[in-house]
Amino acid sequence: MDPFGNITPPEPFIDKYGSFQEGLIPFLNNIIRLLISIAGIYAFFNLIIAGYGFMSAGGDPKAVSNAWARIWKSLIGLVIIVGSFVLAGIFGYLLFDDATAILRPKIYGPN
Repeated sequence: MDPFGNITPPEPFIDKYGSFQEGLIPFLNNIIRLLISIAGIYAFFNLIIAGYGFMSAGGDPKAVSNAWARIWKSLIGLVIIVGSFVLAGIFGYLLFDDATAILRPKIYGPN
């Protein structure tokens, strides 16, 4: 007698990632993409808020310098996010002759 009953897995989501060996890399790749997208959106909104702070500073030198610092930090964050993809593509092309080798890794198993 099974105390939990018959549980069926959510097929559309499981089929997308395959088995454990095939699906771990795409799953982690999606998580990393989600985190990078969240970081980009955060930097963009931070840039907008810093611009609003710059416009509403009203000539106060301290408020203007704080707004400029926030703008530069946001721009540097966006450059780091984009630069990581560019460097991954360059290194993937130089090392593996495929620009997406690092961005979309493949695991070869015993199959």
